Amino acid sequence: MAKRYLILSLFLILTTQLKAQQYGLFNTKTLFDAFENPAQKAFLLDSSRQYASNFLIPYFGLNVANKGDSNFGLRSLINNGTFNTNGIPIGNNARNQVYQNSNIYLFTFRIFQSYKYHKELGFSWQLRTDSYADYTNESLILFNDIQRFIDRQSNQDSPFNGNGNVQSYHQFSMNYRENIDKRLAFGVKLSLLSGITYNKINITQSDLQFNPVAQQLTVGVGGTYQSNFLRAKELDTKTLIPDFKNPGLSVGFGTTYTAKSGVFLMGSIKDLGFIRWNKNSHSIFIPDNEGQVTAVNGEPPSVFEKNLEDLFISHDQQKSFYTPTNAKADFLVSKKFDFYTPNFIVSKNLWNKGGDIAFVNNFAYNEYSVSLSPIYNLNGFMMLGAQAKYQTPNFEFFLGSDNVLKSAAYQQQPTVNNSYAGASVYMGVGIKFGYTVEHPLNSSYMPGVGDDAKETGFFSKLFSVFKKKQ
Repeated sequence: MAKRYLILSLFLILTTQLKAQQYGLFNTKTLFDAFENPAQKAFLLDSSRQYASNFLIPYFGLNVANKGDSNFGLRSLINNGTFNTNGIPIGNNARNQVYQNSNIYLFTFRIFQSYKYHKELGFSWQLRTDSYADYTNESLILFNDIQRFIDRQSNQDSPFNGNGNVQSYHQFSMNYRENIDKRLAFGVKLSLLSGITYNKINITQSDLQFNPVAQQLTVGVGGTYQSNFLRAKELDTKTLIPDFKNPGLSVGFGTTYTAKSGVFLMGSIKDLGFIRWNKNSHSIFIPDNEGQVTAVNGEPPSVFEKNLEDLFISHDQQKSFYTPTNAKADFLVSKKFDFYTPNFIVSKNLWNKGGDIAFVNNFAYNEYSVSLSPIYNLNGFMMLGAQAKYQTPNFEFFLGSDNVLKSAAYQQQPTVNNSYAGASVYMGVGIKFGYTVEHPLNSSYMPGVGDDAKETGFFSKLFSVFKKKQ
């Protein structure tokens, strides 16, 4: 049970690794594009119908990435069904890194509100996860094979120092976008959050001391740990149901601009917010040199785990705390050349470590398109994305991968090396229905025309107030 405390963040990351930035869908005017980038359009005049939804068919993405010697154990688990750490070296404090963020749209619904200012209003329900971990080989092996440390019969400083966090939550959002003029548009996304799980660990001091006479190993740790639960039995299927016991808020906003030359610019700030974890959450602080647990040669591992569990429980304080959401800043520049559209994208996490630089090459023929996307992750990963898409004004289906080469190679035999392991796939469906949003000259009635002709847009009113004050 002690592993729930020391490396729970790590195991949650490794077993639920999801990612859904899906850069191949940026600037495609799909439903995903419109909900991710608040100022983007989802409807096409004279062609699209008035309403759009994914009809509870989730926009699903899966992406696993891990860097370091721990790839040996992960590949062994996938290929053979056993978590084998025998080939992972210890004694040199070699480090591993894992990065992830998930974004699954469970439900989307979008409305074309008005021809004037091209107003669109959308509602969505997402399931989000953001994670990061930096850990040593020793941290991974401690609970799998502590006998290896005893057999080495040597002391070691800082074998378990590292940090990591994982945060998952529901996100219920309202999107609104409108044109300011023929070239400029603005959009906003307001969200209500419901926290699911949170784990954060930061081990600042650790050591291993071997006593050859008593044939025992003393493990010392010091640092902090925060979580909204302590034991696995506290989690069940009801945990996934949004109950707002851990409420939060976030906001996103963006803009698009199309120059006379045809260059398209898009920028946005996404998911800038926080979650308040309830008063029953746990905050644990173990001062340096005060947390020690002993393992005796021949003693069952369960005894060591129970002693470590008791150490954490003895330092536990239950209280509420606040955590930020993983806000991002995105920028895109693009220009269409007949059937070919290149997109240069920079995405940077504002609080967490990491970000991406992507060059999306989109090739279209009628309703079909494919894209290839070299992606450099600022944490040191190089990826190649690929995507196939079928899109009409009222239907869209896409299938792709942010990391197609690593996905194909993940079944290789396990080896210890300095490269990273990864796997990725995503897909989604969107359908439009209702009346066709025709141009006023082709329709007897259209929102924003006739009785609604004198209406003004929200952002237009806002900017007009600023102009009057000046």
